[in-house]
Amino acid sequence: MASGCMRKGMWLELIGSDGNIAKATIERQNPLVIAIVLLEGTPVSRDFKCNRVIIWVNTLGKVTRVPVVG
Repeated sequence: MASGCMRKGMWLELIGSDGNIAKATIERQNPLVIAIVLLEGTPVSRDFKCNRVIIWVNTLGKVTRVPVVG
């Protein structure tokens, strides 16, 4: 977790889970963030934000990377 960001900031346990379930879990565990489910390869802004978690999913909707704040 980056300096200045509060609460839980990494969800290793969500790898392989359904992206929408991961979104609900993240937003429940850290109400300071908005989780965004995106298909692998989707272009995104690379700026860091303490209130954002990108959830990368494959074409089956399964989480492919560890979701982290940023």
